[in-house]
Amino acid sequence: MLTQIRPEPQTRSAPMPDLGRVSGAAVPGAALAPERGRPFIIRYGKHLRGLFDRLIAGSSLVPNDPVLDMRDFAWTCELRRNWRAIRDEAISVALERGAAPSLSDVSPDHRAIAAPEMWRSFFLHGYGYPIDENLARCPATAAAVANIPGLVSAFFSILAPGTHIPAHRGVTKGLITCHLGLIVPPDGDIRMRVADRVVRWAEGETLVFDDTWDHEVWNDSAGTRVVLLIQFERPLAQPGKWFADLFMGFVRRSAFVQEARDNIHAWNRAVSSLDT
Repeated sequence: MLTQIRPEPQTRSAPMPDLGRVSGAAVPGAALAPERGRPFIIRYGKHLRGLFDRLIAGSSLVPNDPVLDMRDFAWTCELRRNWRAIRDEAISVALERGAAPSLSDVSPDHRAIAAPEMWRSFFLHGYGYPIDENLARCPATAAAVANIPGLVSAFFSILAPGTHIPAHRGVTKGLITCHLGLIVPPDGDIRMRVADRVVRWAEGETLVFDDTWDHEVWNDSAGTRVVLLIQFERPLAQPGKWFADLFMGFVRRSAFVQEARDNIHAWNRAVSSLDT
């Protein structure tokens, strides 16, 4: 498939804000206690994750394979139809220097996965909470994700050249992940391994997978890879839906998620102050 790549935008001359200063969060790279502040159900429930995931998998209305058939999710057609407008918004709002914080700045839980500056994110929805100021700047993307059943999170995921995200797993089988390819450099090899399958992105195409399978990502190219990352609730029957909803309810109300929301808003305020 032929792909069209836009040149990367000019960067701002203003310095990037330091989220550690503007929000009171820990400074990236500092000594961390990864478990502190994590939701109780994640800290201690992870020891029972296998049991929870088996209960959820047994109630799943879609396959439990590592990579899923996008035809089982009709709403992905809307993303593919509008991918160019979504890509243009990602370029406009998320690729300017300082516009998108490191994912590890937003969520301290990701600091062990990727170094700051290598994996950045521009959130539109996070764990069921809309980020209104970001949605207002991305009307086409906001409209495209508005009708996704069980939408939990949506953000532009920006991977710098030469990045390797080591093998890791998502926290619950109650969520499924979808990527919409927006910018995929034609040089090098940009790929993801999910369990024993290796997949590659294409601009304008969707990839749906279960991130509770062991997975890792490489951007072995000279360019930046950008996808729209969607997390949505797995279609479930009972009793799996009860377990999944209980888990997500705890996580959504946790101080851990509330801190991440505050970090996003603090970053946006700091970036806005650079323009005034």
